[in-house]
Amino acid sequence: MRLWLSAILLAMLACVGLAAHSAEKQKPVINPPPTAKDWAELAKLPDWSGVWNPKITDQDAQVKTNMPPWNSKAAELVKWQLAEERAGRPPPLFVNCLPEGMPAWMLVTHNSMEVLFTPGRVTLLGESDGNRLRRIYTDGRPHPADPDPTFHGHSIGKWDGNALVVDTIGVVPQAYVAVSEAAGVPNNGDMHITERFYLADKDILHVDLEITAPKVMIKPWKTTRIFFRQRARLYDVVEGVCLEGYFKPGVDKDGYAIYIPVPHDVGGNRVPPK
Repeated sequence: MRLWLSAILLAMLACVGLAAHSAEKQKPVINPPPTAKDWAELAKLPDWSGVWNPKITDQDAQVKTNMPPWNSKAAELVKWQLAEERAGRPPPLFVNCLPEGMPAWMLVTHNSMEVLFTPGRVTLLGESDGNRLRRIYTDGRPHPADPDPTFHGHSIGKWDGNALVVDTIGVVPQAYVAVSEAAGVPNNGDMHITERFYLADKDILHVDLEITAPKVMIKPWKTTRIFFRQRARLYDVVEGVCLEGYFKPGVDKDGYAIYIPVPHDVGGNRVPPK
């Protein structure tokens, strides 16, 4: 009897082990090591190398021609912000060196960016500060079921011919939907962004955006942002650390080089010395 029970127990344990092994085997590997074929596939992608600058005049023009469909509360706030901006008192949105986040980076950035292709990922590298970085996964993974919100969200992409189609969720509710560096409202959560990146010309990159922010807009908003390439390659993206503006070089009591805090007002402007 004992031998019989032992045999049954061993068989059950074996089945559990096989099931666990099968589940582990089926679990997708995140960021698997790239193969030679993966690297070769990158050569088939369009040439987005070099430094890309935003077309700021078009950003400004769309404030007049393509305003987001705000709800009444958000519209009142943006109306006041734009009036203050015209009066020379722009209310600061991006302060304390927090990232602009999505979709403000694409909508109102005044800084350049680079695009990096690697197997399974497209990475956008911005000039403004160390937090200006977007990872767009192109390895076929889905969004996480319960993403941890971040300023740039969780982005997955796929290639449609020579266009990169990107889907982004999981953006912190504090990230702005902005029409200028002084006018915009926090998305307040549940925002969904789709983008289509493509070359409109040899050195012109278009980004078509559709932004759904149901807590601040009455319907999805479509807009396009334009970036132009520094084809002469005379310029490079350089290191920019936002917080450096809050400090000045100094020396401590032991003669070591340090940074000394500089007083700033609530809008991020330096307080002049007395």
